[in-house]
Amino acid sequence: MNVANLQRTGARKTKATPVERRLSGPQKAAILFLCLGESRGSRLMQQLDTEEIQKITRAMSSLGVISAEIVEKVMSDFTEEVANGSGVVGSFTVAENLLRSLLPEDQVETILKDIRGPLKERDLWARFSALNENVIANYLKKEHPQTIAAILSNVKTDVAAKVLPLLGAEKMQDVIERMVRMESVPHHMMKQIEETIQSDIINSSDQPTTAELYQRMADLFNKLDRPALDAVSAGLEENIPDAFASIKQKMFTFEDLAKMDPLDLAKVMRGVAGNTLPTALRGANKETRELFFRALPGRSRDMLMEEINAMAPVRRREVREAQSAMLDLAKTLAEDEVVRLPVNDEDQDELF
Repeated sequence: MNVANLQRTGARKTKATPVERRLSGPQKAAILFLCLGESRGSRLMQQLDTEEIQKITRAMSSLGVISAEIVEKVMSDFTEEVANGSGVVGSFTVAENLLRSLLPEDQVETILKDIRGPLKERDLWARFSALNENVIANYLKKEHPQTIAAILSNVKTDVAAKVLPLLGAEKMQDVIERMVRMESVPHHMMKQIEETIQSDIINSSDQPTTAELYQRMADLFNKLDRPALDAVSAGLEENIPDAFASIKQKMFTFEDLAKMDPLDLAKVMRGVAGNTLPTALRGANKETRELFFRALPGRSRDMLMEEINAMAPVRRREVREAQSAMLDLAKTLAEDEVVRLPVNDEDQDELF
């Protein structure tokens, strides 16, 4: 478009786009894509699924002339939404979903393998720290004080604080002095310590405890189709009543997500990709849906409600898969200590 055309375009009145015009979610997204420009906009478009691309494309083709004032308002609203929502959520699950939407499976697996690699050592220390302090202390008592100092320097401080007194006053003082004076442990020595811990303690504790087994079954039941679970529930209650009752207490359902702190729930909602959130809420009961809406700022809530109302009918399987994806993300974020999951009253006094 030449300068004359630009001038004529600027001189025309934009009757179709007054400031008070109400824009839909896809229309606002289309405006943001236009502001990004063809190059950056197309790269971002690659991260969306086919349905989202169709919605935005349809909205973009019917926008007409958009005044600078409306463009500024849309961008301002977007900035405010991010600010009110305390930013965005990053996690391994979110990164994996993004990669799988952009790259072939073999490339995704290669990248994820590289990402997971450095986490192995931290995973070992996390698992070691999760052991009972008496188990850790009994294992360390036979080790040299310098080795004990190196090990306790890698576990969580609250765990080390519980373990040290169990070593005895004299050895505790010796170990603490070594921890204070400790410099960087040579890599080959640290590797040997980690390999010994892996073979002596971690591998021997790989068999799941009863609590771990019940949690696995609870996770399985959460993902099982509701009619299938209902079909076996009566038999389980009759044959293994105590075990089944314990498993049901550990089940974390989609409705339980609504019991989360609103800020934490908002983080989960922002972390899912594509149309996962509207699909999951489309199949939720009215009370649960309202609790989800309350966790969002006003504009985000209106856009989500509008998107849900505009959706075509969804299958029960699609709803179940979407809700399951949100549950998985919530558990991942909880493991990363980004959010906290609601605790059942029955769990408050549970002993381990």
